Amino acid sequence: MKNIYFASDFHLGTPGREESRSRERRIVRWLDSIRPDCAELFLMGDVFDFWFEYEKVIPKGFARLQGKLAEMSDAGIKIWFFKGNHDMWVRSYFTEELGMQIVSDELVIERGGKRFYLHHGDGLGPGDSKYKFLRKIFRSPLCQWLFARVHPNLGIGVANAWSRHSRAAGAKEEVYLGKAREWLAIYAEEILQQQHIDYFIFGHRHLPLDLQLSRGSRYVNTGEWLLYQSYAVFDGTELKLCFFESDKRPGWMQEESNRTAAKPAL
Repeated sequence: MKNIYFASDFHLGTPGREESRSRERRIVRWLDSIRPDCAELFLMGDVFDFWFEYEKVIPKGFARLQGKLAEMSDAGIKIWFFKGNHDMWVRSYFTEELGMQIVSDELVIERGGKRFYLHHGDGLGPGDSKYKFLRKIFRSPLCQWLFARVHPNLGIGVANAWSRHSRAAGAKEEVYLGKAREWLAIYAEEILQQQHIDYFIFGHRHLPLDLQLSRGSRYVNTGEWLLYQSYAVFDGTELKLCFFESDKRPGWMQEESNRTAAKPAL
């Protein structure tokens, strides 16, 4: 089988036009590089730092990415778009124009005899009750209807100004908390008590992770594209965490590499 690719947290639109445009070009180069062997592409949320579809208007920009995704879709590559906490107000535009399948919450699939649990990752696991409450409000049809009454110049302008204060705007390097404290790993272990899953794949965390869980399962976080340019690929047999045009690695991975190098040869 051809490969299946997973990526998230491009956060296009932040922190400014030039930085976002440069990142968009890099993403397009990555898409060009995977296209020959790509069967499916899963965009796991927060592709945009803000997105809202009015009935007749969408945020301007991102033409290079949309054009490349349309090209891949027309070539028969199936593309899945997960709603993130920054682009949860995606509606029908990407389905109608680019042929992408929109996913609002979790998706459980089977590929190559392996079961995958897929979700952007926001609102899962213990804690963060404030965001979980706000998520329900922002996702409510009433909230979306009210925002749609605001003129796009004002609504999108205010939203873009707000996004400049998000954690993505600062591109802060996240710290690995340890498996016992990583809330998405905790959530995955809870799911494993109910059903068998081979791979949990999330975004949202802004930290590339590859953690071994109980019952032979693994949790892989696709990271983000402001610092790491990280993604995951499944070749039909194994899932791997990869990096595109970047030598930067998260601290936990560097420590693991150092431990391996320090082991005496047998």
